Amino acid sequence: MELRDYIRVLRKQWVLIALTTALAIAAAIGYTVRATPLYQSSIKLFVSAQERTTDTTSAAYQGGLFSQQRAKSYADLLSGPRVAESVVADLKLSMTPGQLQAKIKAQALPDTVLLTASVTDTNRAQAQRLANAVGVQFAALVDQLERPPTGGPAPIKVEVVENARLPGGPVSPQPTRNVGLALVLGLLLGIGIAVLRETLDTTVKSTQDLQERVGAPVLGVIGFDPEAKTRPLIVQADPHSSRAEAFRQLRTNLQFVDVDHRPTSIVVTSSVSEEGKTTTTANLAISLSQAGIRVALVEGDLRRPRMAEYLGIEGAVGLTTVLVGRASLDDALQPWGDAGLLVLPSGATPPNPSELLGSQGMADLLRELESRVDLVLIDAPPLLPVTDAAVLSVIASGSLLVVRHGRTRREQVSTAIESLRRVDAHLFGVILNMAPTKGPDAYRYGYGYGYDYRPRSVVAGKVPEQAAGTTPDQVAQRLVGDVPPSARQGRSRRATR
Repeated sequence: MELRDYIRVLRKQWVLIALTTALAIAAAIGYTVRATPLYQSSIKLFVSAQERTTDTTSAAYQGGLFSQQRAKSYADLLSGPRVAESVVADLKLSMTPGQLQAKIKAQALPDTVLLTASVTDTNRAQAQRLANAVGVQFAALVDQLERPPTGGPAPIKVEVVENARLPGGPVSPQPTRNVGLALVLGLLLGIGIAVLRETLDTTVKSTQDLQERVGAPVLGVIGFDPEAKTRPLIVQADPHSSRAEAFRQLRTNLQFVDVDHRPTSIVVTSSVSEEGKTTTTANLAISLSQAGIRVALVEGDLRRPRMAEYLGIEGAVGLTTVLVGRASLDDALQPWGDAGLLVLPSGATPPNPSELLGSQGMADLLRELESRVDLVLIDAPPLLPVTDAAVLSVIASGSLLVVRHGRTRREQVSTAIESLRRVDAHLFGVILNMAPTKGPDAYRYGYGYGYDYRPRSVVAGKVPEQAAGTTPDQVAQRLVGDVPPSARQGRSRRATR
């Protein structure tokens, strides 16, 4: 991941990071409020050696070294059990020597003959009292241990040079330190979780990733519309919306698809369900017909047909009715709208959809439709659950793959592409659907279509059709070519092989 990727992750996962940080701060505040305040009182001890020679300079130097060596050993002795036992016995405490020992901390100051001892307790007066008692009992213990067996004064002496004071405030908990530490740890934990979540997320989230994985151009990016379920035909319902404009961009980009063998029939499919292939097919068909292109829209999803519902037409008679010979193609085709769009619904649901779609009758029906119109669009089922779309892609000129942003996984896309390659089907390109229009992953109108080999103005989508001097009739002419309808029957990709 590059720096910009981390920045994008932070922008995208800021809610998770903020929530993690807030929870860490709340936990720190809760701990601080519930924790019992602890007070600490300290004493300072001076270790000195008794002079026993007339050479005062040499005696002072040797005594200093002797005192420093003893001070290092006394640190452990000061916080040991013998001092604790003496203090408990002297003050008649209710606690055990072990409990008192846990409250005492001793330290020898480096390169000095000074010792410090600190006692921590929940009562500030008790902490002061215990610290002073520790100093008294330790001095007595040292005198006892260092006194020669033959009698006389001890060669070393310990004195209290700074008595314990009454603590002004608790040393624990420390609210500022706790909250600050929780803030830092919460941010680090939140960022770590966000990066891990982004790393483990294998869904498709960019046109670059999609194009590299598919090996085909990204022909369009359709923005997410929360009202798509209530108004699926956005090109008809709101032709001036950015989403409708994205379908017109997709229509324009189809001009650059396979210019040597212009497609006469295209299968629109997806990897899995709920990727928006049916609404994409319907809006693309309407957009093409509005540009003067004669389009036949075929409902090839015989398992879960929804095209008739979206278009508001009767779907009882349709593709399956024609294939079994119970109706003619003219009887089953239904005109839709004012632009001359022809729709062939699915008809009755058959028990063997794959066999019907792969039959010779389906191939003949498709050739017949290709001879009547400029382009046939077929809405097919997803590739991974069933083989219907792969079967249709073989007899059609090629296919378009719809991929849902942030939901379709990369391995699902790869498996879908592999299923098309197994049957030697041609993939014209992919469509990234339901792309976010807000946030760090947002796609704006006209950007990110993946056409690296086109001029920059076309890639960026900054030259609308009318602004470029192209009329709807010219768009249709460029898409279908100058071939008369009667000669288009052999123009499918399968026929060129």
